[in-house]
Amino acid sequence: MGSELWLAMGLVLVVEGLGPMLVPKKWRQMVSEMSLLPDATLRRIGGCLVVAGAVIAYMMWPSK
Repeated sequence: MGSELWLAMGLVLVVEGLGPMLVPKKWRQMVSEMSLLPDATLRRIGGCLVVAGAVIAYMMWPSK
């Protein structure tokens, strides 16, 4: 189980790093615009991402 967790964390880092690596100006602009959003909107976005990630993890979890 430990190796799967490290694999997942590694893949998250790869995906997160693609924006700044490939399009740094657009990425910086997006982060700047997101910093202006109200806290409630950011919480909603974060919650949606957590739920989507949990659903994907559940669907991909190996059944025994």
